[in-house]
Amino acid sequence: MKTVAFSFLALAGFTFLFSCKNDAKTSEETQTAVTDSIPAETIPDAMYVAAVSGLTLREFPNLQSAKVAVMPLGTKVKIVNAEGKTTMNVGGINGAMDEVEYNNKKGFAFNGFLSKFSPPGEDASAKNYSEELKKDFPKVNYSEATGGTASKPTKAETLILPTDKWHEAFFSAQQLFAIPKAFAFPNPKGSNNETQQNGEKKKTDFISELQISRNDNELQKIVYNYKTTGFGYTVTISKETGGMKLEKVEVSD
Repeated sequence: MKTVAFSFLALAGFTFLFSCKNDAKTSEETQTAVTDSIPAETIPDAMYVAAVSGLTLREFPNLQSAKVAVMPLGTKVKIVNAEGKTTMNVGGINGAMDEVEYNNKKGFAFNGFLSKFSPPGEDASAKNYSEELKKDFPKVNYSEATGGTASKPTKAETLILPTDKWHEAFFSAQQLFAIPKAFAFPNPKGSNNETQQNGEKKKTDFISELQISRNDNELQKIVYNYKTTGFGYTVTISKETGGMKLEKVEVSD
């Protein structure tokens, strides 16, 4: 009888242990399945429209639903309910439709064109912009340097944004460092080396082009080159350990 009781207890213990292992495995698998989700506590209460031409507020969470309004560049919108994970890709930008509030109207907007960074605004300097951002994002870093020669002086400005999102960096650089609005955010998919010309450049502009470097359909570097009589500059966007690096180098000759 004792042998039977012992066997029963051993079997129960083994069953309990096996059940615990299965529960742990199920929990781990669940966590793995949602690793691309954004934890609710990290989702900001408000974000800013980063789309140069404005962002459409729609009635339902899809791109085919009726337009409720168009939210201009720089508009601060309240996040009512964030999707929290990627559900679509628009123009090479991954994102989803978040429920937002704008001018007392609720609707849905593609969050790939929303940024946690407030926009620089027209004619804003990178230095002043970095000082404003630091109030909410202490890891923002700005530096400047001069060099070159007396006949060909250079000035460099470098801004590090604490994000890993190429489109946030591109939209900020476009406003801060005069990348023409004719250039849309480059799609990560494409040839490893691509050069886009500015079809709206002035007759006095020698060069106005965007160079895109990719590797296996992932962006590696975005460079804007501009050249006119006696002056030129290059804007380089790249990913660094501390975030996205935006650098502008001016050359006078």
